[in-house]
Amino acid sequence: MANILSEQPAQTLDKNGQEIKSVGFQRFGFDCEVSLDSLRSLYLRSHYVVSASESQVQELDAKEEGHGHQTQGPNAYQSKSIFHPETQSISYTTLSRFAPVKLLPPSSRKRVLVTGGAGFVGSHLVDRLMLLGHEVTVLDNFFTGSKTTVSHWVGHPNFELVRHDVVEPFMIECDQIYHLACPASPPHYQFNAVKTIKTSFMGTLNMLGLAKRTKARFLISSTSEVYGDPEVHPQPEDYWGHVNPIGPRACYDEGKRVAETLTYGFHNQDGVDVRVARIFNTYGPRMNPHDGRVVSNFIVQALRGEDMTVYGDGKQTRSFQYIHDLIDGLIALMNSDESRPVNIGNGDEFTIGEFAELVREIVEKVQEEDGVKLERRVQIVYKPIPTDDPQKRRPDTTRAKNSLQWQPRWSVRMGLEEMVRYYKAKMSEGSM
Repeated sequence: MANILSEQPAQTLDKNGQEIKSVGFQRFGFDCEVSLDSLRSLYLRSHYVVSASESQVQELDAKEEGHGHQTQGPNAYQSKSIFHPETQSISYTTLSRFAPVKLLPPSSRKRVLVTGGAGFVGSHLVDRLMLLGHEVTVLDNFFTGSKTTVSHWVGHPNFELVRHDVVEPFMIECDQIYHLACPASPPHYQFNAVKTIKTSFMGTLNMLGLAKRTKARFLISSTSEVYGDPEVHPQPEDYWGHVNPIGPRACYDEGKRVAETLTYGFHNQDGVDVRVARIFNTYGPRMNPHDGRVVSNFIVQALRGEDMTVYGDGKQTRSFQYIHDLIDGLIALMNSDESRPVNIGNGDEFTIGEFAELVREIVEKVQEEDGVKLERRVQIVYKPIPTDDPQKRRPDTTRAKNSLQWQPRWSVRMGLEEMVRYYKAKMSEGSM
């Protein structure tokens, strides 16, 4: 019987070499600071905690009786499901108790709707809002999202999960709407291009209608893809973009552009309080390993000992921000007075070739620390570049720094190490 989750790094240091002990801030009259350990306990763990033979199950059950009183730390709030290796089966259980959330007075507690809340970004936003003590409703059709990303909150009195497609109208009372619902990786949004652009337009139309009726503040997650293959570098918010309207990526790029148009239509015509976040490349735990994004592709290939695939000559550049920085930025924007579009991204720029080498180095470091012997070193191989793949992508985040007092804290190296450990744990438990 053993816990299959690797030990965490002793310290997490930001870009300035300072230890990161919490994420979030107290700004714009909204406290969104939580401890890093509390957040990590929700995602840097196995879905099942112990492996046991039949003879050990009764012993575990006996120990569980006093579990809530005897166990200390974040482990006290995790599932005690049991994996049976001999039959390749799992015995699920509900949480012993939920992670502690702040007890807010009704005047401070927000009713927050998160569309796409079971996705990669949405689930981390939900974790933060729940730990802060707000009432959260998640709307998701589970096309790319998964119940497992938010299952640790199911049953909590502050949480509700609704299977719903935003293309259809939805009625609820709320104070804030984070509209994140839309497939965001090329394999997913190209799977059904018509559905993608329908989600961007109809979904945004329905959620803006809800915001208008309830007088809720509305934030839409737009994307750096609205800039297309940019001719201006880095990209400021007032750059109009360089987009192919009939290319393979157009369903997503133009869908998000028309969603922004619709958002400001409601703002100017009906007075809806809106926020527009243009999100640049983001990575972190809970990213779908099969969604074709460069970070997850590189890490999974390296962990499996497969050669890492770089499309093109590796000279095209990207900037990568860690998920906790993005959530800080989204919450700061929602609660600020900034109604113009805001770029949220990391200005640290890498060529794809450099990034592949960095991922390989970090995977080797983690494997060495965990005592994994490598048969051979993973190689980097080059393949033809896909159509309309942008050559450069880096945000000008001046507006975010000035209006939100926000800037990324996580270095790419620290974020990658945490993500490597997350994927390594998922592969160990056989769920990836």
